[in-house]
Amino acid sequence: MMRTRRRSRAVASLLAWAASLAIAFPLLWALLTSFKTELEAVSFPPRILSFDWTLANYRGILAGGDYLHSLINSVLIAGGSSTLVIAVAVPAAWSMAFAPTRRTRGILMWMLSTKMLPPVGVFIPVFLFYRDWGLLDSRAGLVVLLAAANLPIAVWMLFSNFRDVPGEILEAARMDGASLWQELVSVLAPLALPGIASTFFLVFTLAWNESFWSLNLVTTEATPLTAFIAAFSSPQGLFWARLSAASILSIVPVLLIGWLCQRQLVRGLTFGAVK
Repeated sequence: MMRTRRRSRAVASLLAWAASLAIAFPLLWALLTSFKTELEAVSFPPRILSFDWTLANYRGILAGGDYLHSLINSVLIAGGSSTLVIAVAVPAAWSMAFAPTRRTRGILMWMLSTKMLPPVGVFIPVFLFYRDWGLLDSRAGLVVLLAAANLPIAVWMLFSNFRDVPGEILEAARMDGASLWQELVSVLAPLALPGIASTFFLVFTLAWNESFWSLNLVTTEATPLTAFIAAFSSPQGLFWARLSAASILSIVPVLLIGWLCQRQLVRGLTFGAVK
C-alpha cells in the first residue's frame, strides 16, 4: 500500500513538473531569444545555450525612451481601470450577494454573456463615439473602456467570494449602528480581502495584456506596452530578438506584483473551497 502511494505521488509530481515546463516553455524560449542577436534568433537548428550572449537588445529598448513612456501608460491605464472596476464591483457584488432579488441570477448571467461578444463586434460604434468625444489616443478613454469590459468578471468573482462571508456578521454590524459604507469598508472588506486582491490582480492583468483596443484606439500619447511590442513587427519582417526582449520587459512588472501578492492571491482563489 505504501509503495503504491509513493508511486502515485511520484507520477503525480512528474506530471505536475511536465505541465509546468510545458506552460513555462514559451516564456523560457523568449527569455533565451532576448539574449541573442537577430541572426542567431532565426538560425536553424536553434542553439539553446551555446550562443554569444548579448544585452544589446535590452540596451536598445531602454535607451530609446519609448519603453518608459509605454510602461507609465500601461501602469496608469491598467491601475486606473482596475481601481475603477473594484470601486463599482464591490457594492454591486454586495447587493447581489446579501440583498438578492428574483432578477439577480438573470442579471449575473447577462453580465457574463457580454464577455462572449468579440471586441471587433462593437469596434465601429466605439470608435465613432470616441472620435466624436475626443477620446481617441487618451488614457482616460482606455481606462473607462477596459473597466467596462472587465467589470462583469469582477462582479462574478466578488459575488462568489462574498457569498462565503457569513451574513450574520454583517447583520451584527448593522445592529451595532454601522452605516452601509462602514459595513462595506470596515466589516466586509477585511473579511473578503483575499478575494478582492485576487480579483484586482486578475482585472489588472487583463487590462495590462489588452491589445485589440490599444492597437486601434491609440497612436502615440497613450501607447501602452502591448502597442509598443507590436511596433517591432514591420512589413520587412519580425525582429525576434528585440521582440522577445520587449516582451520580457513588459511582463516583469506583472510577475513582480504577482510574486509580492502571492499569499493573498492563493487565499483569494481558494476562498470558500474548504468549509
